[in-house]
Amino acid sequence: MIYRLRHTTRYTYSTPVTLCHNEARMLPRELPWQHCEASQVAIEPHPAVLSERRDFFGNRVMYFAIQDIHSSLEVTVRTRLETLSRPPLPTVMAGDWQDCRDALARAAERRCLQARQFRLDSPFIRRHPRLAGYAAPSFPAGRSLLDAVIDLNRRIHEEFTYDAEFTTLATPLMDVLDERRGVCQDFAHLAIGCLRSQGLAARYVSGYLETLPPPGQAKLVGADASHAWLAVFLPGWGWLELDPTNGSLPGEQHIVIGWGRDYADVPPLSGVMSGGGEHTLDVAVDVIPDDDASRRTA
Repeated sequence: MIYRLRHTTRYTYSTPVTLCHNEARMLPRELPWQHCEASQVAIEPHPAVLSERRDFFGNRVMYFAIQDIHSSLEVTVRTRLETLSRPPLPTVMAGDWQDCRDALARAAERRCLQARQFRLDSPFIRRHPRLAGYAAPSFPAGRSLLDAVIDLNRRIHEEFTYDAEFTTLATPLMDVLDERRGVCQDFAHLAIGCLRSQGLAARYVSGYLETLPPPGQAKLVGADASHAWLAVFLPGWGWLELDPTNGSLPGEQHIVIGWGRDYADVPPLSGVMSGGGEHTLDVAVDVIPDDDASRRTA
């Protein structure tokens, strides 16, 4: 698929801002299954400083500073990109999930060493016996790791209710587990917590998902949204993405912006400012299929 991606974030402040420093993680990653053209970035007011770097996890980070007095900030990123199918699933995995867990813990192979950091606690996700207990029915002795993680993904999708009014960034993960409700970010954090509590490596993935309007209705401009899912490390194979919100394995409609230990590592926009008072936030996202281009490349 070929998409045109547009993401606009706008802050409106109750009192003037005299200075702000910001980091934006809104530029998609280049991946074997995701090829990006150069992004177009528009920032109002115009920044005095604008640069790009890679963070610890290899995500693209745009830094900018605004030194003029302003009462609003708007950042728009437009990117045209092509997505392909993810690598096929492994047909055979050596050993059961416990063998894979033990191999991850002791292997000196580079990818395993890098993956081990994603077994640890992070700002939003703490390992807990209750998380291990929730995961346990999906991880009986002798089951393959692939079958176990796909079953956990299915159970979260079936047993939890999507409720945009229930949680905020400050809602504890245990509340999500108790109430069986939340949003995509919560379900990704929950699955990661379950996997880490079983001794496995899992990371948070931030991106976008193309949404389809009801039959017969036009797609609304700005109606798409950021999405979150996760990836679990399968020793000997690599990172397998899982989308518990939809009970699926991500495909061409999932666009990756970046990944980290949890949401704290990949917020779309963060920073510090002088002044501003109270603020309102408006976000508009469009994931627009370029149908003509997709047909030409088919």
